[in-house]
Amino acid sequence: MDEAFCDIVNPAISLTAQVSSIIVLSHVFQILLKPLGQHAPVAQILAGLLLGPSGLSRSPRIHSFFFENFVVDFYASLTLFCRICIMFLIGLEIDASYMMHNLDTISIIVSGGCAICTFFALAITFFVYDQTASQGSHIMLALVLIVILANTACPIVFRLVADLKFTTTDNGRLAICCSLIADMYGMFILIIITAARHKGTFLYWLLKALCCLLILVGVVIFTKHLANWLNQQSRNRKDLRPLEVMLICAVIISTAMTLETMGFSSIIACFIMGLMFPRRGKSARTMLATVTYMVYNFIFPIYFGFTGFRTNIAYLNNLRNIGIVLMIILLSIGGKISGTLAACHYLKRPLNDGVLLAFLFNMKGHVDILTLTSSMVNNAITSILFYNLMLIAVVISSLISSILVSLMVKRDGETLGIKHISMEHHSPKKELILLACVHSPHTVATMVGLIEALRGSEKVPIAPYLMHLIELPEKENDNPTNDHDHDQEDELTDEEDYGADDVLEINESIDIFTAETKMTIHQIKNVSPSLRMFQDVCNYAEYIRSSIIIIPFHKHQRIDGKLENDKHGIRKMNQKVLHHAPCSVAILIDRGHTARASPISGSECLQQVATLFFGGPDDREALGLSKRLSTHHHTNMTVIRFLSTSGKDVSFAHQADDVEVAALNTGPEVDGEDSDALKDFYQSYVTCGKARFLEKYTDNGEQTATILRDMAEMYSMFIVGKGGGRVDSALTSGMSDWEECPELGAVGDFLASSEFNISGSVLVVQQHVPTLSEPDDNRCV
Repeated sequence: MDEAFCDIVNPAISLTAQVSSIIVLSHVFQILLKPLGQHAPVAQILAGLLLGPSGLSRSPRIHSFFFENFVVDFYASLTLFCRICIMFLIGLEIDASYMMHNLDTISIIVSGGCAICTFFALAITFFVYDQTASQGSHIMLALVLIVILANTACPIVFRLVADLKFTTTDNGRLAICCSLIADMYGMFILIIITAARHKGTFLYWLLKALCCLLILVGVVIFTKHLANWLNQQSRNRKDLRPLEVMLICAVIISTAMTLETMGFSSIIACFIMGLMFPRRGKSARTMLATVTYMVYNFIFPIYFGFTGFRTNIAYLNNLRNIGIVLMIILLSIGGKISGTLAACHYLKRPLNDGVLLAFLFNMKGHVDILTLTSSMVNNAITSILFYNLMLIAVVISSLISSILVSLMVKRDGETLGIKHISMEHHSPKKELILLACVHSPHTVATMVGLIEALRGSEKVPIAPYLMHLIELPEKENDNPTNDHDHDQEDELTDEEDYGADDVLEINESIDIFTAETKMTIHQIKNVSPSLRMFQDVCNYAEYIRSSIIIIPFHKHQRIDGKLENDKHGIRKMNQKVLHHAPCSVAILIDRGHTARASPISGSECLQQVATLFFGGPDDREALGLSKRLSTHHHTNMTVIRFLSTSGKDVSFAHQADDVEVAALNTGPEVDGEDSDALKDFYQSYVTCGKARFLEKYTDNGEQTATILRDMAEMYSMFIVGKGGGRVDSALTSGMSDWEECPELGAVGDFLASSEFNISGSVLVVQQHVPTLSEPDDNRCV
């Protein structure tokens, strides 16, 4: 009894020590390698290598502690739990609409790489069989080699893309989707290997597969109803209770264990359960936050660490073994590069994109190791030398590819599409990524109404993110003897308690919006001191590769219609965001009309929106934003161009029909870029009736102000550029004499003024000026 108990406890202690050591060492390696541009997966694999038989475990005493009897069973259980959590998270975060819209492209790219690698694997099967002294079936070894060469570890690609901050780019999402399909290809071969080593007829395995499919479908339906039921319970709570989270996790883990017991891998099943999990309500928010925190902080370091921990480079003790490992690595990289580049050439994608994707697809360590381990357990392969050499090749190949991908992104990020594209050059037919910020529930209705309008045509995808900014109160240390202050401070130590009431109201508004529009808004809660809040906004915008940040004005509308100041820190934050943002920025002065006309309230009336164009990069950015609004069926867009009276003889609206000779001859104040932007907008949107185009003539700011007052009640929203870089200031001269908020520009400040009797909301846009010019292929065509 005591001996049996020790056999269970000792491996558990050993496993706990390994996990703790890997987590600590991986963080140490991350600190050391981050200045060199390397990221988490590399550091975690190196931590496992250092701790395993290739490093510290070469010492007999350390080896005897870490490699206890029956510890392999503990490894298997821990690895299975890691796979369940990782694949469920990938399913939760995957962009299903992107995958469906680009299924043809994904299939062609995956087929190219996998086909070449499969051919290489078949070509070297007999050579590897002889050189590793393998026994048994050549076919089984060939199938294992196909998985080693052709498979792509989706969890490693997922983590690497996230660490390099291009998850939301086209290349990032394409890499994740392609790696997922390649993983499924490897899983299909693994199922064949497993089925071939078990006794039973084809009908028997078919019945088991159908049974597993029915179980999976039943669990997906059950979790959907369970999540919706939990969303309806206790509406006064912003998140699920820990017990409710554990209930959902228990259903998912139990299902995965059941499928594993029946002889089928649960990798694809866990991904499907995550993919089909309801995307709205407190259930989705809580599960995503919980699983993300657990996976990124604990499971990924353990999972990647064990990949390196299992590797023993002591087997590279002669030229033959080194040659076999190098051959596998070179064929894997070569197969992915040649197949992916051929597919990208067929799809007319840039060469740089193909090279980046090829090295991302060469990431190993997921299905590969599972295939090797299962084949050894099932005696599909019997050579210990083959097992260890393939394991070494998998780890080294992943390290090389990860390092090269990091260097490529760091050096060639501008040419790989991992950069900001201004709204002026952003095609309305392409997906828009935007970050909207709110400080309280008051501006949420208008903000989500604007987001819905910016979707434009319902066929165009949009990726909106809503960040709830909560100011972290400073601790009161002036009177440490005050017991009441200490009690209150202790109650507020948990960040989750800040803004609790506002979170409930915001969540409810977003849930209603999602239910009515079927549009998913990703929610982020940010709790930080007022002085650091702008950094969090800018960093997150850079992380998601946002094209524009929309922030609320520091004043809110009172019941009598006047604007009243909010917290003083909001204005300072807005000014710093305008100065430091990695993309364009828009400040929303909310007067409620956008919200009342939005789909949230079920209103079907047209929104009358006016874009005021005076010239300059900020106004061109506002015009680019107007392109998307023009294609929305509830928006009636009017572009109003202000011109000097001296240019009245040459009207662009009259000459636009003859585009070839319609040069904007209105004087030296009109630059070529303004002329080109207006011509493009007129031809694309005005001539087909999607928008109206008007011209107003004025000599100075006083006349401009008069024109603006006359049209004050005609529109529910005004869009205007901040005014940076305008060549002609005569049209707005004098308007800044009563300037109150310089961060809005002369016209924006006039429209936001409390003295100006206007009921429409105002959106003031500032264009981000990149350090390098945008490539031509990123411009609107």
